[in-house]
Amino acid sequence: MRVPLLTLASAVIGLSLPARAQSVADSVSRDMPGLMEIYRDFHANPELSFQEVRSPGIMADAARKAGFTVTEKVGKTGIVAVLKNGAGPTVLIRADMDGLPVTEQTGLPFASTKRGISLAGVESGIMHACGHDTHMTSWIETARLLAARKGEWSGTLVMIGQPAEEAGSGALAMLEDGLYTRFPKPDYTLAFHDTPELPAGVVGASKGWALANVDSVDIVVKGVGGHGAYPHTTRDPIVLGSAIVMKLQTLVSRETNPVDPVVVTVGSFHSGTRHNIISDEARLQLTVRSYSDETRERLLDGIRRVARGEAIASGIAENQMPVVTVKEPHTRATWNTPEFTEEAVADLKVQLGGDKVVFTPSVMGGEDFGEFRRADEAHIKSLILWVGGADPAKLAAAKAGGAPMPSLHSPLWAPVADKVIGSASQALTLTALRLMPKR
Repeated sequence: MRVPLLTLASAVIGLSLPARAQSVADSVSRDMPGLMEIYRDFHANPELSFQEVRSPGIMADAARKAGFTVTEKVGKTGIVAVLKNGAGPTVLIRADMDGLPVTEQTGLPFASTKRGISLAGVESGIMHACGHDTHMTSWIETARLLAARKGEWSGTLVMIGQPAEEAGSGALAMLEDGLYTRFPKPDYTLAFHDTPELPAGVVGASKGWALANVDSVDIVVKGVGGHGAYPHTTRDPIVLGSAIVMKLQTLVSRETNPVDPVVVTVGSFHSGTRHNIISDEARLQLTVRSYSDETRERLLDGIRRVARGEAIASGIAENQMPVVTVKEPHTRATWNTPEFTEEAVADLKVQLGGDKVVFTPSVMGGEDFGEFRRADEAHIKSLILWVGGADPAKLAAAKAGGAPMPSLHSPLWAPVADKVIGSASQALTLTALRLMPKR
C-alpha cells in the first residue's frame, strides 16, 4: 500500500517528538538525585532581594562547567550565561533567585534557619516561600540539558539568574544594566513559576494576561484631633478613612467593566493611640491590581478622586486634603504572547502527554518577568509557565472542602520539589529546542 507523503511525514514527526521528550526525561531522571541535593542546599540557604550572592555563584559555576560564557553582577546581583551555537533565534530563559522575609514552618529536615534584614529594614527569618529554589535548580538542569544537546539546535541561548523578583525591581535592574545591549537581545523569553494550584508536575499556561499590574498605594488622611467625648469639636480621620475604604469598593463594583478584573484591597489601616482620643491622622495602605495600563491609570485616578471627594464631604480644609502616594517602581502586568502560548502548549501536550499540560486562568498575582518583553513589545515573544507543586491527594482533598493548600508566600509552602524540577526542566528544554531547530 502506498502512503501519501504528507501522512508519512506526519507519522515521522509524531514519532520523533515523543522520542526527544523521552530522551530528555531520561536525562532528568538520571540527574535527579544530584538535582535534589542542589535544591535542598538552595532551600536551606535563601537570600533576600539584592542580597543574592551565594545562589548566583552556584548557578554561575554550573553554567560555566556546561560551557556557557558567564557574566556576574548584572543588575547588582544577577547573572547572564550565554551559549552561542550558530545562526538562529535567540532564546532567553530566566530564573528568579530571591527568598522572602518569612520564618519557615514546614518542618522539613533541610528547612531554612537563616535570618536577615530586608529592603524594608525589618529583621526576620528567610525562606524560599515562593519556590525560587525550584526555579534555580531547574535553570541549572535546563542549561546542562541544552548544552549537552548542541547538535540538536542552532541559535543563541541566554540564561539569566534574576535578583529581587519579590521586590519587583530585579528585571528592570538587569535591563538598566545593559541586558539587551551588552548581551544578545532575545526573540523569545521563557520562564516558569511553581504553583500550589496544580497537581505536582502538571504544566499550565495562560493566554494573554498571565499576571497583573501591582501597585502599592499609601493614603495619609488628615483630620482635627480632640477628646473622644467631644467629637463635634473634631474632624475624625478614622470616620473619614472608613468612608474612603467603603467608597473605594465602587471603583471595582460600579466603575469597572465586570469582565475586566481588578482588585482594590486596603491591607492596613492605622490611626490613634487610645480609647478616648480622636486622632488627627489615619494611614491606609492599599494593594491595587489590574491588567491593562489604561485600567491601572483609571483606578489610580479614581483612588485620588475618592480620597479628595470624601474629604470635601467631611469638611476637611483644602490644605489638609488626603495625600495619595503611588509607590514606585510598581510591578507591571505579564503578558503571554497568545499565538506563541498556543503553539507551546500544543507542542508540550504532544511531548509530555495531554494530561500533563493544561491552559490556566489568569491570576492577580504579580511578577516582573513581563519587563523583559516590554523592553521591545513588537519584537519579543514571551511565555511564563506554571508548574504544579501540590501533592495531588492533598489538592483533591482541599478542593473537596478539606484543609486548604498552603499558598505561595506561606511559611508552610513546601512543593513536591522533584516533580516541579523534573517537569519544569523538561518543558523549558523542549520548548527551547523547538524554537531553535538545527540548521
